[in-house]
Amino acid sequence: MTKRNIAALLLALCLLTGCGAKEQSAAQTESNTSAVADASQMTTVQDVVEDGMVPVPADALRDGVYKVKVDCSSSMFRIEDCELTVEGGAMTAKLFMGSDAYGYFYAGTAEDAAATDGADYIEPENRTFRLDVSALDAAVYCAAWSVKKELWYDRTLVFRSDSLPLTAFKTLVTAESLGLADGPYVCKVSLAGGSGRASLHDPAFLTVKDGAVTALIIWNSPNYDYMLVDGARYDVESVTEGGSCFTIPVAAFDHRLAVVADTTAMSQPYEIEYTLTFDSASLTQS
Repeated sequence: MTKRNIAALLLALCLLTGCGAKEQSAAQTESNTSAVADASQMTTVQDVVEDGMVPVPADALRDGVYKVKVDCSSSMFRIEDCELTVEGGAMTAKLFMGSDAYGYFYAGTAEDAAATDGADYIEPENRTFRLDVSALDAAVYCAAWSVKKELWYDRTLVFRSDSLPLTAFKTLVTAESLGLADGPYVCKVSLAGGSGRASLHDPAFLTVKDGAVTALIIWNSPNYDYMLVDGARYDVESVTEGGSCFTIPVAAFDHRLAVVADTTAMSQPYEIEYTLTFDSASLTQS
């Protein structure tokens, strides 16, 4: 065989090998894509990052183990409970799932999960998955492998800072830290949560006495009959044609404070979860 023939043969072999690799890569890409749930295979995707949320990093929290509420972009993703561990400037969540529906988690997108070799898959321990959390009140993207559907599903999780006790935070803005004298004040208050139809009279009327702060909250509906703040119940004090009035404690400024308001506007009383944030920069003594 001449040198020219040998060179031609080698060139042909290289071309065939390249084509085979390309075909294998294309087949692998198609296989990866087919293992990812598309929009038609998913329930309605909810935006769980609320307006006004500011990411809370691990270094803003004291080391410890806390119960934390988790919002998910899919109602089908049922988290029964969640435990947040803060240690050494990092956070890890232990998610207790309501069923064995998911065989693996992946810290990233469903497309990336389908494209990996499985070395980074997170396996469950008795329906419990461990997931690193970069920040509270921020989107944490992960993928979940459905055992039944044999598909990866994209999920967005938000670990809510307002579900942690105030003692978990290293610093808080309080009447004491602001050096507020006793007396009446007005302060801007923002409301989040619920259906988005509720609103508050803004600014709120505050009273500082012996370092403690209370706020007169006026809802835009006369149908609220009580509020829950840090487990304590506060009944409506007065009802006008335009709203319901409550006096509640304000434990901190510039912090999303979790509250519950019970409404009688529906066929039966219904407790709705909200957060209130009092803006310390807007405080004015009246």
